[in-house]
Amino acid sequence: MSTLSLRIPDDLDRQLEEEASREHKSRSELVREAVADYLARKEKERFLNDFVAEARAGYGNDAIRQDAQAVADDFLPAENEALDPSADGKWWK
Repeated sequence: MSTLSLRIPDDLDRQLEEEASREHKSRSELVREAVADYLARKEKERFLNDFVAEARAGYGNDAIRQDAQAVADDFLPAENEALDPSADGKWWK
């Protein structure tokens, strides 16, 4: 395991110490968790941003948008039928 040194303001250090005490964890453990959470959040943000950019690029293309709409239109009756409880009078058999 690598070692990392960092400087933090005294008030942040006090907060970290208090939280570590409340959680019955070391300050290092809390910092490791915080860094892991931050990195996971950043990775998710990048993934979602890439996904949105890809969707915008695809739906900016008329042919792709029309194909996607045609597929959605083809499945709409099946989705509506599956969700209609009056089709057989029962929600579940």
